[in-house]
Amino acid sequence: MTPTPWWDATRHADRRPVLMTRNRIQAAMRGWLGAQGFVDVDPAALQISPGNEAHLHAFGVEAIGNDGVGRQMYLHTSPEFAMKKLLAAGETRIHSFAHVWRNRERGALHSPEFTMLEWYRAGEPYAAVMDDCVALIRLAAETAGSPLRYRDRFCDACLPPERLGVVEAFDRHAGIDLMATFAPDGTPDVDALRSQIGPLRATDDDTWSDLFARVLVTRIEPNLGQGRITILDRYPAAEAALARRLPGEPRLAERFEVYACGVELANGFGELTDMDEQRRRFIAEMDEKQRRYGVRYPLDEDFLAALARMPPASGIAMGFDRVVMLATGAPRIDDVLWVPVGERP
Repeated sequence: MTPTPWWDATRHADRRPVLMTRNRIQAAMRGWLGAQGFVDVDPAALQISPGNEAHLHAFGVEAIGNDGVGRQMYLHTSPEFAMKKLLAAGETRIHSFAHVWRNRERGALHSPEFTMLEWYRAGEPYAAVMDDCVALIRLAAETAGSPLRYRDRFCDACLPPERLGVVEAFDRHAGIDLMATFAPDGTPDVDALRSQIGPLRATDDDTWSDLFARVLVTRIEPNLGQGRITILDRYPAAEAALARRLPGEPRLAERFEVYACGVELANGFGELTDMDEQRRRFIAEMDEKQRRYGVRYPLDEDFLAALARMPPASGIAMGFDRVVMLATGAPRIDDVLWVPVGERP
């Protein structure tokens, strides 16, 4: 039997209450951010570089100039590079509800195109955007009039959040001494981690990051955000991405993720402003991407130059559609999108 398309009037009538709740949540969040002094910005989606993480896959496009010559560009996977340039230009509190694109991602929690709410505070510690994130998730639940829920899991956003270190989480939920897998400077030891993962599937080709991610997804994440929001904090420096290292502890970084009902909702940083260190990280990520997938993305040299002028800042990216999913109890991300991407009737 052919499924009814989303644009069928009867099916749309069934979907519309959730979509209107989405609109109310977005309006409430905009109001909250505006009251906190955040400026709403609208970065362009077409960029020289889509982001430089090994396992993020972009949509490439050809931009043809007036001379008829094509140029490789990309739809951004995050508005981060553009927004940090605005911080370098002098903005101090900014936010954006940005459409972003990620290839190779489709499922109950993933859509190739989705809405990311990203915001930055210049001159403020990364705990400030943690507090923002909890307040906005709580606001979404209050607007929807329901606890957060996903499948058979529930989370009361009104309860004080749990703040849990990644090292502690690996010990508690996986019995792994993560600190024993780093050198004093934070360099990871894949063999030290492999020796602790037990029956978890591993191959000789796996890197430390591969094993870390596999343990995180299979043993840690299902236990997070159960009953109350969990802030998974102080990531290993090897997984710092665009975060600065923790002062006094080079093995860890000012990176955190926010979970409810076992679902990751947001990823935040105390932002790295060292352009040379960021360049080294990007090159290492693109080397790994080349090794694994046979492609690499260019570096945005303007972004790296802007880091040298960017003030100390904290920032965070929230999966807005996922928050709406949990606030409304929708089982799939497509249920909270006004127009699902590429759905076939």
